[in-house]
Amino acid sequence: MTVLDETPEAAGAAALATGRARAAGTGVSTAFGTFGELLQGVLPEDDGDFLVTLPVARWTMASFQADPGSDEVRVWPPHKKKALRLTSMILEDCGISVGGLLSLESTLPEGKGLASSSADLVATARAVANALDEPMPPRRIESYLARIEPTDGVLYSSIVAFHHRSVRLRALLGSLPPMAVVSIDEGGAVDTVDFNRIPKPFTDSDKREYARLLDRVTRAIADRDLPEVGRVATRSARMNQVLRHKRQLDPMISICEDVGGLGVVVGHSGTTLGILLDTADPSFVSKLASSAQACERLAGNVTVYRTLSFH
Repeated sequence: MTVLDETPEAAGAAALATGRARAAGTGVSTAFGTFGELLQGVLPEDDGDFLVTLPVARWTMASFQADPGSDEVRVWPPHKKKALRLTSMILEDCGISVGGLLSLESTLPEGKGLASSSADLVATARAVANALDEPMPPRRIESYLARIEPTDGVLYSSIVAFHHRSVRLRALLGSLPPMAVVSIDEGGAVDTVDFNRIPKPFTDSDKREYARLLDRVTRAIADRDLPEVGRVATRSARMNQVLRHKRQLDPMISICEDVGGLGVVVGHSGTTLGILLDTADPSFVSKLASSAQACERLAGNVTVYRTLSFH
């Protein structure tokens, strides 16, 4: 039997062919969004910027169709440049030279503080990995996203405390009973990267209070204590006024108190505010109707979101 030494050119061609064949599939995945944050601020420690997520039943779906006959990677809609960049990063990291089409569909409005960009990127990473049959655990996704932008913690099927600027999990906090969020939008849009460049005006006293609030919400989630969760969310919304002022915060807190809601939650880096309601409350339907009517009178718009519960 004669064995011929493989030339470098032949080896390269074989590797390229293997890479193209490996990337010939289609991958699909999803990621949920959040309604702002239950809590967001700065802790008295290095890498102190953090948030606590409030997952909601709105999603981004991503599909990636690899094209072994092309070297061009495209994205639809065309303005999803961050997702396109992420796709190219993953392909390069895997040593696969192929093109393809990344398509994104989302029920999350952009620039409102609902983690639309984070959901786009997480769904993209998973869809591309599925097409390549490549493992894509949360820590690997975090390492990619840290090179792109600050990110919400939508990689985990849990409420989480998350260091969004360094893209690092702080703690898995668990799940809460279902809630509704009766929300308004003050209008406009906020760019995540630009917002996170703003110097934080929080004092040492503020940072110590954020640490206490994080302890409180951690215990409240463990105890499934929705009223305490609402109180923490309202306090966080008030403290965020020095960073991104919400014109309608005080009126929304008044509506919440009038209808007997749990508290007010906001998109700290966005334009949305919402009243939290316990869907298991015997008066839920009447509270929902009263909240929606009052929000419509206040802002001229109202949207109802449902939170996600994990088991």
